[in-house]
Amino acid sequence: MSCRSYRISSGCGVTRNFSSCSAVAPRTGNRCCITAAPYRGVSCYRGLTGFSSRSLCNPGSCGPRMAVGGFRTGSYGRSFGYRSGGVCGPSPPCITSVSVNESLLTPLNLDIDPNAQCVKHEEKEQIKCLNSRFAAFIDKVRFLEQQNKLLETKWQFYQNRECCQSNLEPLFEGYIQTLRREAECVEADGGRLAAELNHVQEVLEGFKKKYEEEVALRATAENEFVVLKKDVDCAYLRKSDLEANVEALIEESSFLKRLYEEEIRVLQAHISDTSVIVKMDNSRDLNMDCVVAEIKAQYDDVASRTRAEAESWYRTKCEEMKATVIRHGETLRRTREEINELNRIIQRLTAEIENAKCQRAKLEAAVAEAEQQGEAALNDARCKLAELEGALQKAKQDMACLLKEYQEVMNSKLGLDIEIATYRRLLEGSEGHCEGARGWSSVSSSRGGVTSGGLTFGSTPGRQIASGPTATGGSITVMAPESCGPCQPRASSFSCGSSRSVRFA
Repeated sequence: MSCRSYRISSGCGVTRNFSSCSAVAPRTGNRCCITAAPYRGVSCYRGLTGFSSRSLCNPGSCGPRMAVGGFRTGSYGRSFGYRSGGVCGPSPPCITSVSVNESLLTPLNLDIDPNAQCVKHEEKEQIKCLNSRFAAFIDKVRFLEQQNKLLETKWQFYQNRECCQSNLEPLFEGYIQTLRREAECVEADGGRLAAELNHVQEVLEGFKKKYEEEVALRATAENEFVVLKKDVDCAYLRKSDLEANVEALIEESSFLKRLYEEEIRVLQAHISDTSVIVKMDNSRDLNMDCVVAEIKAQYDDVASRTRAEAESWYRTKCEEMKATVIRHGETLRRTREEINELNRIIQRLTAEIENAKCQRAKLEAAVAEAEQQGEAALNDARCKLAELEGALQKAKQDMACLLKEYQEVMNSKLGLDIEIATYRRLLEGSEGHCEGARGWSSVSSSRGGVTSGGLTFGSTPGRQIASGPTATGGSITVMAPESCGPCQPRASSFSCGSSRSVRFA
């Protein structure tokens, strides 16, 4: 709502400008008028008083009253700004007698604001809104108090929980020590197994050297076997040649035998067919049978000796080859047995090495698993501790935020309480001033949300009786009239930066 200014004319021709929210209270024994005029230059005549639909007056009763559209006589009249709420000071508890001048009851041509009802409705809505906001502030204060109690309960719970969790540290320390002892035992076992592995590796190296030597001996034996096989092949070839020669000689001897037999047969046939008697004068007698028998005996002797020599040489060579084959067969069998034994030893050592490697891998896996479990337990404990610390910090932050909001709401509530107390003191001071000095005071403001502090009050006529700052940065000043003469109207007023009216019941 904006603030509007109007011109006020009194019966003595004195014209003053006032803000759109003003209130006038004349002193005791006089009458006043508060007229809402939407236009400038509205004059009020002496002896005639008009009230708008939003004027408040106290004609002398024990409390303030509201008059709507009424007329009252008075010693002088003034018109004030639009959207004003006249606040009338209290009068003595007695009812003042009212004298009515019939000549003043004639109807006047008054310009009544047609928007007065709308303004009144808007002001009611604003008051409802302010009341709703005040109730919302009260509810928020209660809610923040509940949140504060809840946070205090959570804080105590987290403190107790932290105290309870602090008892777990010795358990974690004991568990860590146990894991360290197990790790040391595993390391000792690992060292022992490493020594055993080194010993096994040394034995394996020895067996490898022996195996290499045996492999070299086997290669040498194989080379000798190849050489002996070549010799056997050569002897077999020689045997074959000798057998062929023996067969050739046998055939030759048989051929010669047949030949000689044929010759003997031919000679015998020739001798039998021819009977010749030769008489020679020779002293020698040639016996052919003896010659042939001798030659045959010689050939038989040669053939038998040749056959015997060939058979003896063949038998000798065969015996030598058989002995050589048997010897090399025995050597080969022993070599094969040694190779098989070495293979079995190698397989056994390989199996032992594999078992040692598996045991080492299992021990390393157990050590790694123990380390991982220890690290996981430590990380879990650290994570839980970090989560608890984070939850504690978050709870502290939430509590700080809620405390801050609670403080802000309490400050707002305190400001509203101060405002209410200020208006109450202002109203009580105005009532006390009116009761003591029999005068009227007026307060007008364009904004009702005034949070004032350090107000000063006074009762000197014609001076400032109350002043103080407002929450919107303006100021509030209450003035009391020094005299009630028609030519010297004094009104007390205050104005703020925005238009919001405040009523006092």
